[in-house]
Amino acid sequence: MALDGYRHAIFPTYSPPKIKFVEGRGAWLRAADGREYLDFIAGIAVNALGHCHPKLVEALNEQASKLWHLSNMFDVPGQEELAEIYCKHTFADAVFFTNSGAEAVECALKSARRYHYANGAPERVDIIGFEGAFHGRTYATINAAGNPKYVEGFGPRLPAYKQCKFGDLEALAAMMGPETAAVIIEPVQGEGGLRALPVEMLTAMRKLCTERGALLIYDEVQCGAGRTGKLFAHQWADNAEPDIMALAKGIGGGFPLGMCLATRAVSQTMVVGTHGTTYGGNALAVAVGRAVINEMLAPGFMDRVNAAAGKLREGLEQIASQQPDKVIEVRGKGLLTGIRVKVPNTAVRDAARDRGLLVGVAGADVVRMAPPLIVSDKEIAHALDTLNEAVAATDLPPAKA
Repeated sequence: MALDGYRHAIFPTYSPPKIKFVEGRGAWLRAADGREYLDFIAGIAVNALGHCHPKLVEALNEQASKLWHLSNMFDVPGQEELAEIYCKHTFADAVFFTNSGAEAVECALKSARRYHYANGAPERVDIIGFEGAFHGRTYATINAAGNPKYVEGFGPRLPAYKQCKFGDLEALAAMMGPETAAVIIEPVQGEGGLRALPVEMLTAMRKLCTERGALLIYDEVQCGAGRTGKLFAHQWADNAEPDIMALAKGIGGGFPLGMCLATRAVSQTMVVGTHGTTYGGNALAVAVGRAVINEMLAPGFMDRVNAAAGKLREGLEQIASQQPDKVIEVRGKGLLTGIRVKVPNTAVRDAARDRGLLVGVAGADVVRMAPPLIVSDKEIAHALDTLNEAVAATDLPPAKA
């Protein structure tokens, strides 16, 4: 039991503040005490269209009155239509529906190994990831990322998972060999500190994987779904399409939905019995997911995201120039952005929350912002003013002796 009795019936894996949110609209949340908060973390880049978007509510209510769940023993209404939309607008030929990002990455990892097994190269099992990565909290995904903080205490490390220095193409080339199954990377790291991989690096990585016979996996769970100003972050690069891509978070707009997208060459090796899910792609999730993608594909939507991202970054750059003793640099891309700070990032987060602004942290020293993609200029200006105040109110750590 927690010492103060707070959340005593829940695993103590989280330590949330004692705020009870009861309602949300757009970019705003209202707590039980009536206080309103500007939400610039959006469920960790999940509520892409804000809280209670009317078209998502309509889609969910309409489907809820018809059919909730069948399992994938049967043809789930709406799955094929939603999969076709994603295939039309990406590299992919087929989709596997999941409930979460970790499950989507699990499917990607299994698909990569299965591809080589089915094509007569069962020795190709190595998965190469990158330092600072985050791919989820399952056993396979924490090993794929390799963060010591997340693997400690869970037994021996899984074999055939390796990590390369982020952004080091030469190191990656040296690490790849005849046992390499795939390379997995986030085009923009989220938890790792909002580090965006240069687009030319994505292109070079695609070329290297093709030359070496390895598959390229993008984890766009956090940086996908319009967050960087294109439908997917890797689409900023030329000739950089993956073989497999894991999606979740924003594609469901707040409803649990994940996807593993793949080329035909990969997906056709995942035959009946090789993988499965009970809840993945249920009728409710698919209905909401379709409403989300329809909004994101609407004319002018991404133009607005890019305009908002420009205003947010400009404001963050001003904060950095005004407080150089506390702010090191601006990080991220699009509406997945923030500041790297010299002061404790958790203290800035808490100071912002005390002032009615919800932001997150990433890595050891980054304050993360991932507002809804529908955020207004007025809300951006309000968030920037509040963040500036929060940084100013946060003390530098004492100098080391």
